[in-house]
Amino acid sequence: MAPKRTMLNSSDMEGTDEEEYEAKRSRKSEKRAPEEYRKRRDRNNVAVRKSRDKSRFKAKETMEKVSRLRNENEQLEQKVKILTKELSVLKDLFLAHAGTVAEGNCNVASNHAVQNDHKYSMDVKQE
Repeated sequence: MAPKRTMLNSSDMEGTDEEEYEAKRSRKSEKRAPEEYRKRRDRNNVAVRKSRDKSRFKAKETMEKVSRLRNENEQLEQKVKILTKELSVLKDLFLAHAGTVAEGNCNVASNHAVQNDHKYSMDVKQE
């Protein structure tokens, strides 16, 4: 019957056992050709560098996108304020105009004013 193999744990690597473990590891690495090891390490270093560069690029790209979206959000908020003010002015104009029509002051002068308002709104649309 073959001897039973046991896995080493941290308690097995104390004192002389630890020295034996390190000796086995170093013998194992001696079996590999130093050139092969060096090539592997170099390839690993290149892969690590690429991976880190890629993650840095992604982080930078994300920060730029956040900045761009913040600027766009500020511009949209300003536009909302302007449009809200414009809506308020237009409501006031409409209510003022509707009030004069409701009072029965619908004479030639008010018709002229309506035509001018309409003409103004057409000019604004064309711009």
